[in-house]
Amino acid sequence: MMDRLPALREPAFRNLFAGQALSRLGDRIAPIALAFGVIESGGSAGDLGLVVAAGSIPFALFALAAGVYGDRIPRRSVMLASDAVRAVVQCATGVLLLTGNAEVWQLAALAAVYGTADAFFWPAMNGLLPETIESDRLQEANALFGGTQSMSNILGPVIAGILIVAVDPGGAILLDAATFVVSIFFLLRIGAGALGAGGGTDESFLDQLRGGWREVRSRTWVSTGLIALAAYHVIVLPAVFVLGPILALRELHGVRDWALIVTGFGVGSVVGQVLIYKVRFKRPLRASFIGFVIASSQAAIIGSNLPVGAIAALEAVTGVAVSVAFTLWEMSLQQHIPSRALSRVSSYDFTASAGLMPIGLALAGPIADAVGLHATLRLMSVIGMASALACLAVPAVRELTGPEQRSRSGDALDLARADE
Repeated sequence: MMDRLPALREPAFRNLFAGQALSRLGDRIAPIALAFGVIESGGSAGDLGLVVAAGSIPFALFALAAGVYGDRIPRRSVMLASDAVRAVVQCATGVLLLTGNAEVWQLAALAAVYGTADAFFWPAMNGLLPETIESDRLQEANALFGGTQSMSNILGPVIAGILIVAVDPGGAILLDAATFVVSIFFLLRIGAGALGAGGGTDESFLDQLRGGWREVRSRTWVSTGLIALAAYHVIVLPAVFVLGPILALRELHGVRDWALIVTGFGVGSVVGQVLIYKVRFKRPLRASFIGFVIASSQAAIIGSNLPVGAIAALEAVTGVAVSVAFTLWEMSLQQHIPSRALSRVSSYDFTASAGLMPIGLALAGPIADAVGLHATLRLMSVIGMASALACLAVPAVRELTGPEQRSRSGDALDLARADE
């Protein structure tokens, strides 16, 4: 396997990848299991919304602070703490559901703790990844992580359904807790030498927070890109998460047809990661925003009135585009942002995307009720594509070329050699 996937020859990256591959699968199982757990515990649709919101809001609130800590203290330590907290939370959630003692307020409180820990994990993860791999393997590394995410998006719901039927929603969530324990095991195998720039600063928290904003503001391509990310997450993605299932229930054959459409997208996203692994992009950021333009057509495709097979096929094309867009965007940040500030800049990325998405999720339904489902879907794509095209028109986005060559830290190299 390592002959075909040379990035896995790097011991530090191999351990990071091994832990995260399983953990990301758990991340796709848990939300589905939690939703059914709330409902089976007697919760209403409003109760489910409360639990989901409790898990989402902390991400928006704490992502920027999490970015500071990802650059301020050792990143592996942040990730270990986050994994430990999430493992405990999921154990508690799973036991409550299995024993039939779960109440909505308990599930919401646990979801809030989980969301807070999750907010701290991802900026640290994005900062640590380039410290575990040689710079010329960074695109391959990101494609491998993207591939596991895409496969998890396909397999996670299937496994969740099997576990919910065979065991219980609580059992599925306990499996997610176990994936965090596995992640901790592999993170400990990386060792302190792969921590790179995380930690060791004399700056105050507020100085580092302001410094992160300066890093974003000083790069036109970053600040412009954040606008496109926000537009995609707030305007386009609600078509997939909210309006798409509604349309499937009203106008198609319900869950069956929607599953086919989602599967088409998932297959396309896997193909996209294979493409990224194989192809070198001279201007990766340009390719990324071309991907965002194509990806933003998702809403219009869903509402196109085409046969379900045609919608699924077109969604597969957008799946390729989404993989290209997000993977090359993240890689561009890793290549061009100084390692000492990467977690902070990544935290703005998460705030502009996952942090703001609940706004779009909340507004999509009422807007569709007011102006019509199909009109809303078309408008979503028009605005999303226009935003991505506007960003693509910015020279700093269009012309960004090769990376500022960066190797891992000397300590990380020594660690990798020792681990071999």
